[in-house]
Amino acid sequence: MKLADQEAKAKLLRRVRRIEGQARGVARMIEEDRDCSEILQQLAAVRSAAHQATIALVRSYATECVVSDASADEIADALAMALSRLA
Repeated sequence: MKLADQEAKAKLLRRVRRIEGQARGVARMIEEDRDCSEILQQLAAVRSAAHQATIALVRSYATECVVSDASADEIADALAMALSRLA
């Protein structure tokens, strides 16, 4: 399934591009021999941003991709499968 909601897609792309920038910043910090605690703090920020992007995509998946003529059990199975990929 693909994201049909163009606004949700644009928001997700902005989040991912922000994460890319944060990751490049972490790489620069490592190259510059910055303090480990500063790098850890930035890595935690990257992880949190990725988590928020994941939540946004799961929400879009649930509202756009799973909604169908399927039974409640089939929808629940599709959501469970999607969420199992996050572990």
